[in-house]
Amino acid sequence: MPPLDVLIPVAGLALLDTLSPTTLGVSLFVLLSGARNVARPLFAYLGTVALFYFVLGCAIMLGLGAALSRLSHLTDSPATGWVMVVLGGALFAYSWVMPTKKRVPRRPATLRTTTMIGLGLATGLLEAGTAFPYLGAIGIMGTAGLAAGTWVPMLAGYNLMMVLPPVLLYVGHRLFGERLRPRLDRWREKIDSGSREAMSWIIGIVGVILVLNGLQLTGVDALIGTR
Repeated sequence: MPPLDVLIPVAGLALLDTLSPTTLGVSLFVLLSGARNVARPLFAYLGTVALFYFVLGCAIMLGLGAALSRLSHLTDSPATGWVMVVLGGALFAYSWVMPTKKRVPRRPATLRTTTMIGLGLATGLLEAGTAFPYLGAIGIMGTAGLAAGTWVPMLAGYNLMMVLPPVLLYVGHRLFGERLRPRLDRWREKIDSGSREAMSWIIGIVGVILVLNGLQLTGVDALIGTR
């Protein structure tokens, strides 16, 4: 069982990642495509995205763990905390100035399984560098010095939570069919028009979480609490 000071922020970041505009947008497009079988292409896409990020997270954690083992004296040091504070502050500041113009969302040309797997890989490759909630969660787990038996299930749970909203949308689509279609259409329009705004909010919240965790390492939060 991971400590609560690690579990709570990581769970919060996982909840933020459920708002991924790309994953939700592609999932809604598939559900509204009118195809007879939407389960196969949808789960091929979601499974590829989740597996890609899980493998990426494991690779980063293993590399981060090796680096931190050589720099173990810095893991819980105030210096590490100040790095997190600066990085979090920079992300928070960027969230206020990042461009928020509407982008044309990526949509599959067909719903073939190979196409959806390729789209899932493209989603991961193109957005891995800006997956701030995921990278923030990995950073928190890495600096906490968790054993592999703890962080591997956490990464798996994180990625399952990340694709849970599209799965729930699929369940709703199966249960309610055409009665749910007008609402799904409205959600897709909102995601298409507001994806950049949503991303700016996500980046800002990730920045705040990193600042708070960094302040905890520096000991500043304890000094504030004693006043």
